[in-house]
Amino acid sequence: MLKFVVMDTNAISRNLLASVLANGGHEVIGEFNTTPASIATMVKLQPQVVCIDIGDADGDGLGKLDLIRAELPKALLFMVSGQFAAEAVQAGAARGVHGFIVKPFKSATVLTTIRNAIIKIARRHKEGAEQDS
Repeated sequence: MLKFVVMDTNAISRNLLASVLANGGHEVIGEFNTTPASIATMVKLQPQVVCIDIGDADGDGLGKLDLIRAELPKALLFMVSGQFAAEAVQAGAARGVHGFIVKPFKSATVLTTIRNAIIKIARRHKEGAEQDS
């Protein structure tokens, strides 16, 4: 079971995504707004996975990804948004984002996106281990 944190300025979206994750067998250890203080509190929890809506009012969602990546280098990051322009996807990928969750989301799609990202990472680690031996 993975430990998740959900970050979104919209409480309804935040609660809905947390419910989807919990119903999918994951442990949601925190739900936060995307303020700098919330990010600092979230980092203390040391989640394995962070789902963050980058479309917040201050327009610095990508900067927040950089901050989270610096503080939690091993965490899986998933960008959440109502729309993804090609530039946002490219910028997220450049920052090490592992997947994208599009609002409005469906439970099955969210859980499949996360599962596929985890499988992809596991395969990469396995291939790397095989090459090292």
